Amino acid sequence: MTGQPPREGTDGVAGDSAGPAGGPTGAVRAGRHVRHRGTHRRLRLTAILLASVLLAAVVFVAVQVIRLQSNVSTLPLNLGEAQSSALPVDSSTDPLQILVLGTDTRTGNTGGAFGDEELSSGQGNSDVMMLVALSADRENVTVVSFPRDLLVPLPRCIDPETDEVSRAVDLGQLNGALKEGGPGCTVAAINELTDLSIDHFMMADFNAVKELSSTLGGVEVCVEEAVDDEYSGLRLPAGTSEVEGEQALAFLRTRYSFGDGGDTGRIAAQQSFLASMARKVRAEGTLTNLPKLYSIADVVTRNLTVDEELSQPTELLRIADRLRNVDLGNIAFVTVPTQPWVEDPNRLVLDEDRAAPLFDALRQDRGLSESSAAPTSGSGRATATPGKEQTQEQPQEQTPAPDPSIVPLLVLNATNDPNRGADVQQLLLDAGYTQASPLQAEQQETTQILFGAGYAAAAAELAERFGVQASQVLYSETANGLELVVGSDLSTGTSVDRPPLSSALDGQTADQKTCQATSGF
Repeated sequence: MTGQPPREGTDGVAGDSAGPAGGPTGAVRAGRHVRHRGTHRRLRLTAILLASVLLAAVVFVAVQVIRLQSNVSTLPLNLGEAQSSALPVDSSTDPLQILVLGTDTRTGNTGGAFGDEELSSGQGNSDVMMLVALSADRENVTVVSFPRDLLVPLPRCIDPETDEVSRAVDLGQLNGALKEGGPGCTVAAINELTDLSIDHFMMADFNAVKELSSTLGGVEVCVEEAVDDEYSGLRLPAGTSEVEGEQALAFLRTRYSFGDGGDTGRIAAQQSFLASMARKVRAEGTLTNLPKLYSIADVVTRNLTVDEELSQPTELLRIADRLRNVDLGNIAFVTVPTQPWVEDPNRLVLDEDRAAPLFDALRQDRGLSESSAAPTSGSGRATATPGKEQTQEQPQEQTPAPDPSIVPLLVLNATNDPNRGADVQQLLLDAGYTQASPLQAEQQETTQILFGAGYAAAAAELAERFGVQASQVLYSETANGLELVVGSDLSTGTSVDRPPLSSALDGQTADQKTCQATSGF
């Protein structure tokens, strides 16, 4: 065998004739082979560990979601006979309206100023009624408070547990609708009042306020003077304080210590509390902190009754996600406009003229910081026009708007600029209203459109052109075609100039820090 050339690939070393420990080549090959197998084993072990951790995380999340879901109680959304025909909403992308109710049941209460839970009966009354509207573009949130003393038409409702039927009434106290079958009856009443179609409701009791405020570590509030309220048990020094638990509940339920001692003062305190809570949640990054968010979700779900569709924890998380980046200045808290009832000044009725633009904004998915958009119909309420007889309501017409060139149109200049009528006439001529002609009129602030029989659709089209709100589009028996009364709010430009809707309403935005005036009761 000597003298034979080395085998190919052995680099001159007869590696095959060496044993496992023989020669340098055998050692190198053995070493390489051992390292390769070890690396694979470590990779497999790492992959198994990662998979185990991920599986454990998924199981943990699933368990927590199931736990949250098991916390929630549900009731029907709408108990009224006029059921909503709207399509299902996507809570991630659509405009969303949620009615939040706070009941006066004593569940979880152990005495003190608010009594024991044995004092509770059924659903109780709704001490707090707030409609939360989330805009589709995620830029605006509007929270509308309804006073508990507000008298409204109450619909006929069927109690889902007893099948008892309540009778419809022309005027009943809104907070009493809850007793007629639950939150679904309050939803039906507010739908009827506002011409909205509420998507969800959340109902909480005393215990929810106490636990949530404690979970957040307290909420900052402010009072102008020291408060020692024997009715609610609220005791605060003048200036700012942090409240939680029983004191947070007392702050929200105090009626006699704030404002005029009525429900409007209490609503102002509730709005201030929620605005302060929003600032704290935003400052601490709660909506992006999953452990904190879960602890809040746990408290909320344990103390909530919701409609069936909102019972999924994922729905609550989607809503939280929508609130995450909303500017605090675009979170508006307002009170629905009301006035004292003529038969009893201790009760309130809707101020329809002031409430109409607010309800328009909610239906049209507009934030209160935006100017009022054009109306979508030619109907409106009767108002007096200077120099003209009072207009009357007429049923809406379904016919399409005629060609502008055949519409008789009188332009009444009610501004202090004698040339404004001719300017508006030219705008109309350029838009095809060839029959537009100007006249001078007595000055007035608000632009109106008066329409005669058969011209409701034409009036709506003209209103859209100039941004005239729906409540100022009125039927007139004496109008021949259309009459555009150009008020001071249209003294320049091509659209009425109106301040933000929120400036005409009582309330605040979440970025405003407010201090409650004490009533001295």
